[in-house]
Amino acid sequence: MSRLASKELESAAKEAAREASTSGGVNNSTADIPAQKLVLERVCSSARDEWHADAVDDLGKQLRLSIVVFGASGDLAKKKTYPALYELFKKGFLPRRVQIVGYARSKMGSQELRDRLRNYLERDCECAEQFLNCCSYMTGEYDTSDGYERLGASLQSWEATMCMGARGGSSGGAPLTSGPRLGRLFYLALPPSVYPQVCEHIKTHCSVLYRNGASGSFGRAMAAEVSGRGRLPPAAEGSFVRLILEKPFGHDLQSSELLAQQIGSYWPEEQLYRIDHYLGKELVQNLLMLRFANPIFGAFFNRHYISNIQITFKEPFGTEGRGGYFDQYGIIRDVIQNHLIQVLALLTMEAPVSLHPDDIRDEKVKVLRCIAPAGMEDCVLGQYVAEKGQPGYLDDPTVPPGSGTPTFAAVRLFVRNERWDGVPVVIKAGKALNERLAAVRIQFRTPPASIFGSLEHMRNELVIRFQPGEAIYAKMVVKKPGLEMDYEMSELDLSYPERYKGVVIPDAYERLILDCIRGDQQHFVRRDELRAAWAIFTPLLHAADAGAVQIHPYPYGSRGPAAVDPFITESGYVRTEYTWQQHHTTATHTNNNSTNCQGGGGGGAGNGKQPPAGKL
Repeated sequence: MSRLASKELESAAKEAAREASTSGGVNNSTADIPAQKLVLERVCSSARDEWHADAVDDLGKQLRLSIVVFGASGDLAKKKTYPALYELFKKGFLPRRVQIVGYARSKMGSQELRDRLRNYLERDCECAEQFLNCCSYMTGEYDTSDGYERLGASLQSWEATMCMGARGGSSGGAPLTSGPRLGRLFYLALPPSVYPQVCEHIKTHCSVLYRNGASGSFGRAMAAEVSGRGRLPPAAEGSFVRLILEKPFGHDLQSSELLAQQIGSYWPEEQLYRIDHYLGKELVQNLLMLRFANPIFGAFFNRHYISNIQITFKEPFGTEGRGGYFDQYGIIRDVIQNHLIQVLALLTMEAPVSLHPDDIRDEKVKVLRCIAPAGMEDCVLGQYVAEKGQPGYLDDPTVPPGSGTPTFAAVRLFVRNERWDGVPVVIKAGKALNERLAAVRIQFRTPPASIFGSLEHMRNELVIRFQPGEAIYAKMVVKKPGLEMDYEMSELDLSYPERYKGVVIPDAYERLILDCIRGDQQHFVRRDELRAAWAIFTPLLHAADAGAVQIHPYPYGSRGPAAVDPFITESGYVRTEYTWQQHHTTATHTNNNSTNCQGGGGGGAGNGKQPPAGKL
């Protein structure tokens, strides 16, 4: 039921009562309807209550969609954006009437763009050729209006053609009172420094969908072209213009707010989709279901049962020639402030009122605002150095000499609310580490007064692994098979490759682009979310930029700086002994911060025992 103010509800109740009492013996359709039901019928749903994302089937039949990829000649576009669009096209998730226009400063033609993209799509595939035939290219500058004017005219010309093709209406031949739904999706695969000017030019020259009687030279040309063919209907209700913006969204709180203000002066929030590809990952999206559809887990998500939470991101490679870009941001801005803080918000937020995107994002903002800014005492920063033939960060020729930019960070945060007060949340991320891994580890408290003796080193844990090999498993204490009353650690294991054999998990960019087309902003970052996230890290970032925070060196291929182990221990994490059996092969190892997703640990690669492949 929707919510009403008490006075409004009281007024509706009195009106319903009057109708019921005055109907008397008159044969009135409302006479037999209880007053309470009449009240409910008068409750006006809020916009959120009635909201639903567009159905894919409806979009496929109704929508004429133009997708414009700004920065089409860049790495992000050819490696991520276009391949994601191709997968949507191949699987039938793009409308049947779609055009994909690339726009960039590089001078080339449409065929050259297609030739470049072909290397990133399936080879010798008819579907790939059909997709490429939908792709075109336009050369233009980002800071002058000429290219945008040509782009806007081209978009309206295509949309006019689509409207002509939609004429005719019903089976009786009656003309349509409105045309088909038109959509424009602008994907800005560009540096954020050019966002304000690009957003301004798109608003000025490319934001008006085609409608009959368009003004200017284009409108007059189209009027002449369609002369004698009958009046063209305007675009239907539900047509849209939307922008997808890539991170980073600023450098700190102040720059982020300035950028948001500049973009917001041209585009309202409901048309902006700030993309964070982590929010498109299968297991990240599963956090909402895991928490609020399963009382077995939800009841224990609080400070009374949980000792600490570890969120880990590890890459086994360095900057590899991209140090010039990375050095402007560092690991906190590049990974922690956006990807991992979103994971933290989904883990710790309260249940939303509904699945409306803003109800979910409201709860994320609330919990982010409860997190106190990180201090210098709550972090360990590091920078990788050369080891075993692998170059150090400062050996990258694109990195400024003597740079103090961290390539590793472990940050301890506290959520100051009733549910989580006192529970340390450690977020760790690093480059040039010993493995590729992204995971959450929730460690529970040791059972009090255990009848089995001390279980301090056999704590329960819930582990959610995002990559590689998606999995959710719970570590627990069980009795060892046999005659003796002995115990060991085992797991309840949901490994996606084993449970969902043959199921292809879509790429995050596929999912998020489709969400944007459907008008679902749930997995995109709202402006106040961005503000709350930057507020947590800006003081620490300013201190690190000023050289006030020590940078610990760590060898390429290791588990990170040696200072991380005691830091994790201080945050409440307890090493556990863990035996894991798979495919009839048993491997025993010590599950601690030095050998798994807990990340830290001094020394070079190979110190300590390693867990079995694919397991934390």
